[in-house]
Amino acid sequence: MNDAAAAPTPAPTPASAPAPRKRARVRAPELTGKGGWINTGGKDLTLADFRGRVLILDFWTFCCINCLHVLDELRELEEKHRDTLVIVGVHSPKFVHEAEHAAVVDAVERYEVHHPVLDDPELVTWKQYAVRAWPTLVVIDPEGYIVAQHAGEGHAHAIARLVEELEAEHEAKGTLRRGDGPYVAPEPVASDLRFPGKALLLPSGNFLVSDSTRHQLVELAADGESVVRRIGSGSRGFTAESFNEPQGLALLPDGRVVVADTVNHALRVLDLESGAVETVAGTGRQWWQGSPTSGPALEVDLSSPWDVAWWQGKVWIAMAGVHQLWTWDPAQGTVEVAAGTTNEGLHDGPAAEAWFAQPSGLAAAGDRLWIADSETSALRYVTQAPDPSDGYVVTSAVGTGLFDFGHRDGDAGQALLQHPLGVTALPDGSVAVCDTYNHALRRYDPATGEVSTLATDLREPSDAVLVGGDIVVVESARHRLTRLRLPEEAVRVDAVAHRTQRAATEVAPGTLRLDVVFQAPAGQKLDTRYGPSTRLLVSSTPPELLAGGEGAGTDLFRELTLNPELTEGVLHVSAMAASCDDDPDNEYPACHVHQQDWGVPLRITPGAATRLPLVLAGMDDDA
Repeated sequence: MNDAAAAPTPAPTPASAPAPRKRARVRAPELTGKGGWINTGGKDLTLADFRGRVLILDFWTFCCINCLHVLDELRELEEKHRDTLVIVGVHSPKFVHEAEHAAVVDAVERYEVHHPVLDDPELVTWKQYAVRAWPTLVVIDPEGYIVAQHAGEGHAHAIARLVEELEAEHEAKGTLRRGDGPYVAPEPVASDLRFPGKALLLPSGNFLVSDSTRHQLVELAADGESVVRRIGSGSRGFTAESFNEPQGLALLPDGRVVVADTVNHALRVLDLESGAVETVAGTGRQWWQGSPTSGPALEVDLSSPWDVAWWQGKVWIAMAGVHQLWTWDPAQGTVEVAAGTTNEGLHDGPAAEAWFAQPSGLAAAGDRLWIADSETSALRYVTQAPDPSDGYVVTSAVGTGLFDFGHRDGDAGQALLQHPLGVTALPDGSVAVCDTYNHALRRYDPATGEVSTLATDLREPSDAVLVGGDIVVVESARHRLTRLRLPEEAVRVDAVAHRTQRAATEVAPGTLRLDVVFQAPAGQKLDTRYGPSTRLLVSSTPPELLAGGEGAGTDLFRELTLNPELTEGVLHVSAMAASCDDDPDNEYPACHVHQQDWGVPLRITPGAATRLPLVLAGMDDDA
């Protein structure tokens, strides 16, 4: 007998509505942030204001390149579902500067964030939602329940599918409310530049500036103020007339200018005489794990190139989006990785083994290529190995890692920077560093190993160029170029040291079970056609924290052994999963890569948890 035959017949589901999946019912905590709300016309919002709408919380911080990638991933979704979906950015700072409300307001304009933003400088909402990494997306249904969490990049397609399911489900239930969202655009501000990124001194004596927020290049006269011409339409785009948040600029030997067209993930070349722009590297698509890392320049994906420099016969690229240095060879028309593994952190040595963290500034100086490695608050450089056949070597001059930063001069071994974005070679062999989040111009002298401060009260300096005995600084957050006389004596500043303020996760000594939670989106499955579709890389700071379990593997779980002699440290976890459409009749299913890096501070505490779950996508059912 079939018992189901006697069961009541369920109400029919509308043909346009997919059958809803069973989801955990977890009530969303209230949204709280001491900094208040941005992009709401001065109104404070609560969760009740979003009832009836699908709500996505985007936990981000404006220093983080992965967070900027997610902002771009969400733009199409935000526009398509504008009458049913609200995105709220929850700004959760890493650096001290990012806890300043004015800096968050600037960042919201700089990156064209067109939704409400909650400024949470004390990480109150971050903690309420148990967030462990930037960026993290939390999906809340129209009745105020959390239905999914996603960490890292590559989730837009999965969230789009979920939003459509939630729309259909709550339309049928009568709990969906359509209409305009709470976003209120700020008043536009008139200025010749708006959050400029980098500058280049032209042979004519004029300046070329990447006017990043306006998606243009601007040529200024020698006075650094008068506009000579604008290049680009001023709107986001990837055409001969448009850029997308351009940054770095470098002069080529033939007199043309190469441009790091950052959000287009491309290199463009500008002919100064004609004003013509052509693409020379990149496809317009963002590079993902598994993509080619060398080949014909116009066929290889790039990822957020932030600066460029001509050095040793090639254009070197600070590939901020994947924590690497690449090169473009104009003669051969090829690109390739030159240094870095894509792991985020500070690790010196042979170029192929080095770790970077959002390299954002480059300066060629003889046999050295200087690097402003922003997320490690470090100044680093590349040189050729003693035996040229061994390639290149990466060395750190200032900086210790991802979590320590500040403003401290003196011996380079203990000196501190805060998220530098620019570096400039000086005539005496030293280098000037645009110490962006300290609003300062710093100097490192390789001859003495000393760090000093050249100037303060510069608002988010992002680049600088030499003009005779002067140095012209791009004050990005003051929307101008500022000319300074290179001082003969350093400015005295009070030393300040900081460490990223995130609550440590308490875990028990001994064996720790690491679980990266990944649930493939509806209609998809892990892609195992060509082998394992997942990857997990584990390391720690200090390395001695782990007595076992470090290294790479293909399972998204790992048994870790903690060193009983240590009481705290940071666990570094990098995870990737590839999922494809689950349709056996489709020979070429659409596939998507989901990836995230975590740096989890741990405190070893007897009796604490023996399992550490990190959610890549979905919900932790064992929580």
